Amino acid sequence: MARKQETISLIDTFTEFKELKNIDRTTMISVLEESFRNVIVKMFGTDENYDVIINPDKGDFEIWRNREIVEDDALEDPNLQIKLSDAKKIDEDYEVGEELTDEVYFADFGRRAILNLRQTLASKIMELQKDSLYAKYKDRIGQIVSGEVYQVWKKEFMLLDDEENELLLPKSEQIPSDFFRKNETVRAVVVKVENLNNNPKIVLSRTSNMFLQRLFELEVPEIHDGLITIKRIARIPGERAKVAVESYDERIDPVGACVGMKGSRIHGIVRELRNENIDVINYTNNITLFIQRALSPAKVSSIKINEEEKRAEVFLRPEEVSMAIGKGGMNIKLACMLTEYTIDVFRDVEIDGEDIYLDEFSDEIDVWIIEALKNIGCYTAKNVLALSREEIIERADLEESTVDQILEVLRSEFEEE
Repeated sequence: MARKQETISLIDTFTEFKELKNIDRTTMISVLEESFRNVIVKMFGTDENYDVIINPDKGDFEIWRNREIVEDDALEDPNLQIKLSDAKKIDEDYEVGEELTDEVYFADFGRRAILNLRQTLASKIMELQKDSLYAKYKDRIGQIVSGEVYQVWKKEFMLLDDEENELLLPKSEQIPSDFFRKNETVRAVVVKVENLNNNPKIVLSRTSNMFLQRLFELEVPEIHDGLITIKRIARIPGERAKVAVESYDERIDPVGACVGMKGSRIHGIVRELRNENIDVINYTNNITLFIQRALSPAKVSSIKINEEEKRAEVFLRPEEVSMAIGKGGMNIKLACMLTEYTIDVFRDVEIDGEDIYLDEFSDEIDVWIIEALKNIGCYTAKNVLALSREEIIERADLEESTVDQILEVLRSEFEEE
């Protein structure tokens, strides 16, 4: 009865092991066999003459011992050899020199061996679970995961995923206005996975730029499909963000696709980020134009770029300056983060009086030409007239005849005045 009970106990252990998630079949069989062999080595000094067969589907196992048949008076090691007289009790046909294989019942090894096996398995299982958890989340860095709030501490939240693995959301990675109750589901991005002393630590973030990017990928199919790319992101979590996007298909308006009809796509992202304001702009390699777009909704008059120092002097109408800077300096701060340029804002006093914005010449100058001039930092008539004919041709990449026509239109405007 005792042996039967111990066998049932072992089978229960294997059943538990078999039901563990994230541990593949091959690893499971290998660990079980290794655990058995460790116990056998401790008992007999070697496991070379044992065959351990694991049946994970049935939740049981078999152990077979191979021994050489020797004359009765030649027996030296009963673990490796068996007397001929004992062999013949099993089968009369056995002879000296042959190998006899018989099944060994682990329960016969005694309670200590069984306890040793269970402890070894428990330790191996714990180790495998930790390795599996680390490997799983190491591959998920940069991905959004969901977890249920399990514990709330002063400096962090502990979340549990759907397999009850522990995830940490530190205070520093929470949006300032985040407030979660126990059992509430939280979404965040995996930013760091550590494995200190074989104890995996999975850190999540809701303030990371990657979290915002992944939310866009979920909400905007064109981004998920690769038709639109998010080139840059600047964020002040919970307050405001600027996202620069680019389309590889001329038929797709990247900004319109990201915002959606009546803001349908971006509204979901804004709600997730605690009403964080999100500006979506078109990306461009032209730094002058990019800075202009980054300062939106302010309207820029002119820009002077210092590429070596990565600085930009931006001139605006007096009424546009406060809009460019934004509440608490937030708009210009985000523009600097997005463009990676230090932006200095100045009031453009000239524009108040005699100067004229190029947009007002759209009846006489094609819009694409006006855009080309804006791309080199010329937003007003006097900005253009301040440059030489050759400089305009070279920097704006326009035909000589086109530049001559532009200069004629602009000069005549001031001559008339």
